[in-house]
Parts: sequence; C-alpha cells; structure tokens
Amino acid sequence: MNFLDFSFEDLLNQIVEFLPRLGLGIGVFLLSVWLSNFVARWARRNMEKRDTDPEVVVLFRLLIRWGLRVLGLVIALEMIAPGRFGSLIAGLGVAGFTIGFALQDVAKNFVAGIILLWQQPFEIGHAISVGDYTGTVLGISLRTTEMQTLDGRHVLIPNGDVLTSPIENFTKPSRRRIEILVGISSDSDLGHVSHTALDAIQPIKGLLTDPAPMVVFKNFGDFAIEFGLYYWIDTALVGYLDAQNEGFVQIKTAFEREKIEMPYPIQTVLLQQ
Repeated sequence: MNFLDFSFEDLLNQIVEFLPRLGLGIGVFLLSVWLSNFVARWARRNMEKRDTDPEVVVLFRLLIRWGLRVLGLVIALEMIAPGRFGSLIAGLGVAGFTIGFALQDVAKNFVAGIILLWQQPFEIGHAISVGDYTGTVLGISLRTTEMQTLDGRHVLIPNGDVLTSPIENFTKPSRRRIEILVGISSDSDLGHVSHTALDAIQPIKGLLTDPAPMVVFKNFGDFAIEFGLYYWIDTALVGYLDAQNEGFVQIKTAFEREKIEMPYPIQTVLLQQ
C-alpha cells in the first residue's frame, strides 16, 4: 500500500513538474513560428526594395523561415526534456532515416529546388525549354518549377527532373542568331540575290551590325540553289520569333519585287498515245 501510494504521488509530482516545461516548450515553438514569419516578411520587403532577384528572395525567405522554426523546435524539446535531448535526437535520427528513405523523391526535389534557386539557371518570367516542355517560368518553389507552355498549358515540373535535364534559356542571352534557309532558281544572279537578301532584313527591329548579317550559299539542289541568311538580334529589343517571322516576310517581299524566283518541285508527266 505504501509502495502504491508512493508511486502515485511520484507520478503526480512528475506530471506537475512536466506540465510547466511542456507549456513553456510549446510557447517557445509558437514564438519561433511567429518570429520566423515576421523576419521572413521583413527580409523579403527589404530585398525587394533593393531590387534583389526574385529567386534569391524566395531562397532566403525559406531558409530564414525554416531555420528559425527548427531552432525553436530544438530549444523547445530541450526545455521539455532537459538532458535527454541527445537520446531523443538519436531516436529521431533512426525515424528520420526511415522516413527519408520512403520520401527520397521529395527530398531530391527539395535539394534540387535549393540548388536551382541558388545557381539561377533561369528566373521567373524567362522563356526556357526543359525536357519536353517549352514556355515561360511562372514560379519556383522548393519542390516544383511552375511553367506555362507555348500552347497555354500549366505545368508543374519536379525540381529533380529540371536539375537533371538540359535547360535551354531563351531569355538570358542578350543576343541570338537567326538562320533562314532559302532556295532560288539555278539561273539567278547570286550577287544580286545576296545583296537583295541583306537589304531586305535591314528594317528588322533589334538587328545587330556586329556580327554583320551574312549570306552563305550551301548547296546545288535538284530544284534550286540553297543558301542560308544569318543575322543577330538584340533580345532586349525584339523577340526571337518576331524577328524570325519579320525576316521571312521581308525576304519574300523583296524577292517578289526584284523578280527573284524561289522555285518549288515540279513534276512533268508526258502522255504518249
């Protein structure tokens, strides 16, 4: 009876001693959550005032938020179970290894998201091509990259797939080269053709003179002499597709005006009676 009474009283004492630590630990963790949100918002506002890249803002905001929350959780656990935190961490390590193995794809995308936000191979608003998708980047999180494709589809690509795929950024280069392939009749004056083609593209907005546009005759085809017209554009002044389309329009208009024939395959059938 005395032993039972002692055990019950000991249990009550343990509960009485534990409840304040539990309340204090929960309070510290909730305070860390509030503080993490406050500091993250403050850091975001200050970085945006300094015109910091949006990707860097997202990365630092996430690091500040989760860093303070993890720190608050560690302090709270130490308050709840003083001196036993090492054993608790060891137990959490085993459980974390098991959970991490089960969620390895999530962890891979998380790490890939941090790498993408840090290295910045592309930014929000850039036109890129990743895997089978080509479009505009709408957002970058720690798990996925959000894109709108050229045909209007809304796509979420796991960051692990983005990081391991070739990334083609159409916006980042300050200039790009355009190639237009043209076929002309075999009896054309090649000097006149070259001069006409180079003059035709001069009105294109954003056309660069260095490197200078050039015409390269490539092949004597079955139906035409083939040549390539190459010119560079400033992507800050004109879009790639717009400059390419304008080049086609200007060349066709100029060739029609100068009576330069652009032949197409013709098959003649002779009937014998």
